[in-house]
Amino acid sequence: MKMRINKLLDRALIPGGGGELLFYQRSDDYTIEVVGQPGELMTTALHGSEDALADLALQKIKDPAKASVVVGGLGMGFTLAAVLRLVGETGKVVVAELVPQVVDWNKGPMGAFAGYPVNDPRTIVHVGDVLELIRSGKAAYDAILLDTDNGPEGLTQASNNRLYSHRGLRSAYEALKPGGVLAVWSTHPDAPFTRRLGMAGFRVEERKVHANRDKGTKHHLWFAVRP
Repeated sequence: MKMRINKLLDRALIPGGGGELLFYQRSDDYTIEVVGQPGELMTTALHGSEDALADLALQKIKDPAKASVVVGGLGMGFTLAAVLRLVGETGKVVVAELVPQVVDWNKGPMGAFAGYPVNDPRTIVHVGDVLELIRSGKAAYDAILLDTDNGPEGLTQASNNRLYSHRGLRSAYEALKPGGVLAVWSTHPDAPFTRRLGMAGFRVEERKVHANRDKGTKHHLWFAVRP
């Protein structure tokens, strides 16, 4: 009988007083948890909705193969890996990750689950706030994909609220090319956030997708297109 592994591998402080992440190996999978929060923030066992975030977002842009994409939140690398499957050799993908140790975890054995997308030559890793990255570009990106928390509120990082505020959404709007798409991942729907997207000028579509491909828990995705 195979021995069950339940081992804390590392821990990392979230900058800005956002708490602490715990990195576990649990038998054949890895999990990242937040101290004081119930359950797992993410696990290598479930990533269907992260894949869908990228797949459905890039379907909405004119030429995915040549796309310039920002991914907010590296996590376990699945959204980044899905983007890289869709963009061509001339595509560019910048992934912003606030916690440096998360980048290191993706370079270790956990990274094999997503195929080590951080090592892809098209990937640029930005260690820092994705909002700073968004604000540095005007009509620069074809797609911005945000999976920075449990949804459009600051669970692990209060400053994430700035990202999902009207001002933050206007920054994302201005950073996108016309026809570009802002895609946002969440564990749950959020009607006020949907309204803010519309008020920021976006044309909004919402989708529910399974966390585990075609069964189990569903997550909520927004696709907001700059007309």
